[in-house]
Amino acid sequence: MLGEYLITGRRASEIAGAVERAVGSGALEPGDPLPPMRELAQQLGVNPNTVAAAYRTLRERGVVETAGRRGTRVRARPATTAREGMRVDVPSGARDVSTGNPDPALLPVLGAAFAAAAAQGDAHPVLYGDEATEPELARQARAAFDADGVPAGPIAVTAGSLDAVERVLTAHLRSGDRVAVEDPGWHALLDLVPALGLRPVPVRVDDEGPLPAETERALREGARAVVVTDRAQNPTGAAVTAARARELRAVLDAHPGVLLIEDDHGHGIVDLPLNPLAGATESWVIVRSVAKAYGPDLRLAVLTGDAVTIDRVQGRQRLGPGWVSRLQQRAVVRLWEERAVDARAVSAAYGRRRSALIAALAERGVAAHGRSGMNVWVPVRDETSAVARLLSAGWAVAPGAGFRMNTPPGVRITVSGLTEDDIAAVADAVASATGPGPARRYD
Repeated sequence: MLGEYLITGRRASEIAGAVERAVGSGALEPGDPLPPMRELAQQLGVNPNTVAAAYRTLRERGVVETAGRRGTRVRARPATTAREGMRVDVPSGARDVSTGNPDPALLPVLGAAFAAAAAQGDAHPVLYGDEATEPELARQARAAFDADGVPAGPIAVTAGSLDAVERVLTAHLRSGDRVAVEDPGWHALLDLVPALGLRPVPVRVDDEGPLPAETERALREGARAVVVTDRAQNPTGAAVTAARARELRAVLDAHPGVLLIEDDHGHGIVDLPLNPLAGATESWVIVRSVAKAYGPDLRLAVLTGDAVTIDRVQGRQRLGPGWVSRLQQRAVVRLWEERAVDARAVSAAYGRRRSALIAALAERGVAAHGRSGMNVWVPVRDETSAVARLLSAGWAVAPGAGFRMNTPPGVRITVSGLTEDDIAAVADAVASATGPGPARRYD
């Protein structure tokens, strides 16, 4: 209920801001109804069109939704409430397998690379007006894309994958446009899309990637962009196979005006081949982050795509941060040149842990998914109960509610911190936690 909270403002922007602040502070909770537009207009002494404009702004920002006769209500997961906040609190003594972080033991030492980059910067300082992209970084990134069959295109550098995705979406779309997203999918993307005023359209995935029929449905419903994770899909570990790529390309071929964004954040930690969709539409990009292989704090991603899209991204970037630090770019070049990460060894390490956990769960009658990457997705009947029972057994997992829209409940287990001795204990705990118990939901 709206309770004692009073919505204030005279202009549409002020009214929308008052509601958004209330949602952010918790004064308005998910599911709470807003007053009918004419009623609120009378209370505030404004034209009903002003309230209508405020409510439209809130819908576009993903704060509220209009549900027919039920009126306008705060969304179940408004854009002001990050899915990251759905993490469980890990008590002392419990093992945290919920984070999605890489194994620190598999990350390279960065000191020497940054020292070399700093020395290069001392000798050849980067000044205003210089190129935004380190030439050698662009050359090596382009060579890697070429080796994986990605169509020719210019190279840009952003502060991580999500920064790239945001810049590409805003370069092409406007408020209210629909975006096809994987379900379950990356929680940060599921937050970002409504935060940009865009409307997410869920597309179910299996172990081979987005389902073609679901993708086609999303496009028929008016999706103007599609975001696909090529490998190490978060949270399911799906990887697009060659056969699935052909099916998806056939779907996209019939919609050449759709914006295609591919996220290949698994590059460097996955031994499965890349099966790109790039080039199936007129506007496309493929993004590769260094976070999983070299360390999340590097905050650097390279992307290529059609010339218009990359030019728009770089043009808007020049008006904001200008560029991603060339010092940072040079350090990444050094890491690449020194082969600081053995991709085969890293992917094999994560693969052994995933496979062992999935096999151990199967022996206990529990189905799980994880073709690639560092996560295993376990479908469950009762998400809240499973999370709570696992926590009481000493294992903190990620609630699936943070990753899904319409798909059934599940939990995500990050294997990067597991040892061989941990596997049986985790599998026992999951099997026990997913057995019969009181029916509840984590929603």
